[in-house]
Formats: sequence, C-alpha cells, structure tokens
Amino acid sequence: MKVTFFTARYSHSGVPLAQIRLAKLFQKKGYEIDFIFGYVPDDMNMPILKNMNVINFNKPRVYKLFRKIFKYLVKNKPDVIISAEDHLNAVVLLCARVSGSKAKISVSSRVTPFDTYSNKIFTKRWFLKYFMQFVESRANALVCVSKDMVKQYKTIFKNSRHQCIYNVVYDNSSQSRMSENVDESWLVNKEIPVIISAGRLAPEKGLLDLILAIKELSKSREVRLLMLGEGPMRKEIEALIKKENLNEVIKLIGFQENPLKFYSKSDVFILSSYVEGLPNVLIEAMMCGCTPVSTNCPTGPEEVLQKEKFGYLVPVHDPIEMAKGIGRALDEPIPVEILAEGVKNFTEDAVFKKYQEALNI
Repeated sequence: MKVTFFTARYSHSGVPLAQIRLAKLFQKKGYEIDFIFGYVPDDMNMPILKNMNVINFNKPRVYKLFRKIFKYLVKNKPDVIISAEDHLNAVVLLCARVSGSKAKISVSSRVTPFDTYSNKIFTKRWFLKYFMQFVESRANALVCVSKDMVKQYKTIFKNSRHQCIYNVVYDNSSQSRMSENVDESWLVNKEIPVIISAGRLAPEKGLLDLILAIKELSKSREVRLLMLGEGPMRKEIEALIKKENLNEVIKLIGFQENPLKFYSKSDVFILSSYVEGLPNVLIEAMMCGCTPVSTNCPTGPEEVLQKEKFGYLVPVHDPIEMAKGIGRALDEPIPVEILAEGVKNFTEDAVFKKYQEALNI
C-alpha cells in the first residue's frame, strides 16, 4: 500500500519535521512512502529519507502546485494521502476530486483557524473558508494537532468533523539522541542552572519577553539561558541582550540538528510564545526530564502540561510572571517519572492507532 505525504515547504522544524516523523512511522509499519515537498528553499538541501521516494515540486506558492499534484495523483495513484496545513490541504483535496483519486485522505491543520480564515466578506481568508467547505467532504479525516484547536475549528465551520491526532514526538531514535555528548561549556561544566529555549527567532515566539524575564530573574539568582534557533529577529535579540548587559547570561547557539541532547542536560525549558499549534518542544523537554515552563498561549501548552501537572504555565506578554515561573521550576522541578507520563500520548504506537481508526486502514 502506498502512502503519499505532502508538505508545502521544507524547513528544519515545525510541520515538515512532524510530517517526516509520521512518514517514518508509516514506513516502519510496512507502507511504501512517497514524500512530496512543494518547495525546498535554495539555501537548504533536500533531506535524505532512506527508502522513501522524495520529490521536490519546486513551487514556492501553494496555488501553483495544483498542476503538479494533479499529474502526480493521475500517474501514481496512492492508496493514502496525508497532507498538512490548510492552504495545501485545500489544493490537495481539489486535485483528488478532479483527478478521480480513490485515495483515503487525511488533512491536518497546524495553526489556529483564526489566523487562516475570516468572516470578512471578499477577503482572501473568507474565500479560503468557503473553498475549504466546498472540498473538505473529500477528506476521510480532518485532523487538528490539539484538542483546543478542534474546539476553535468547531466555531469556524458548522458541523465540523475535525478530530485531534497528536504529532509523533517520542520515537525509537529519541533515547540515543538524548544521550549524545554536547560541547557547550555551560552544560559540560555546569556550575550555574541552565535554562533553555528552542524555536525560530521570530516575533510570535515572544523572545524579547524572555530576555526581560531573564534580566528580572538574574536580580535574585544566578542563571544562564541558551537559545537554540535561527530567524529574522536575531539582530534585534542580540541588541536587547547587549542593551541589558546580559552577554554573560544569555547565549544564542543557532540551529541545532539534535536539540534533545541540550534539553537532557538543562534544568528548565522555557516556551515564551504568543501563539502555537501544538508545541512539540514542550513534549521533547518532558521526555528529556527537563521541567517545562510555558506561556499559556493558544493553543496547546495548557493541554500538553495538563494544567501544570507536567510543568508551569505563565501569562502571555508578562516577563515578571515568566521570571517567577522559571524560578518556581528551578526550586520545584517536576520529577522525571511524572514527566514521562505526559509523553505517552505522543508515542508512535498511540499516534498510529489514531490514524488507523481515522482512515480505517
């Protein structure tokens, strides 16, 4: 049985990473896999996915993928299609209809619908909403990556069929990746507690608030912050660190192929975002035994942390409360065995069972 995965654009994190993990899971279960990227940026190499047929359509705009996807479906006739992100999902579903594809289809939404659809007449997001309503009946499964997001979609679409299926976060490679050595001096000779963050250096991640929180926390105790990731805000972040005289306290170490080895040797993981879909990084921190602290942003953190059973929640846009939350996590870390409980819903077996049920395969 052939399963085809679609993702709009390749990157080292987020949706593409989640789709790749899911594809590897289906491959492990014995399925033949085609993995299709709408576009791989020129400054990135297309990933090598062993024993998968990896295709780059090389179209940076989703609407330009229609012809490519249509031709692919007519020629290759996959048995199952798994697509992610609403704009791409709409194109995939239309192509499936027009091409006469018999594939069972799962389309997954990864961000809040309030950022994707609109009730304002004749806007692009308004047209997308009604276009999606036109084609969504072709989908066998309409999937969201968090229960909170399912609730949001039910407010946007009447008679919504959306259901929650979590991302695969814990897989067979996780344990070995956690135990890899690091050469970061703050972690090798750790004399001061280390807080860690990870994600794209972008406005929605709330990283300027995080820097101000570390400034506040540093008034009462010695801490260090390692920031993993790259993005458009790097210079602005570096400027604020310098302005606040935090160069000896905060270090940006860029994108890391294996963040788990850093989490497993840190004391606290901090997520400072203003909005999320379902933050995989919180789950990764939990499985590494690193106590998570997160803003209580929509959607996902409260759901993942189970109202502070598995970590600490702080208000959005509030560096003072964030500092208090980090301090609380340092003083009262969540025991490793409790953190392990919170990871169970994100294992390969749990996620695959959900897809089997949703697609009847």
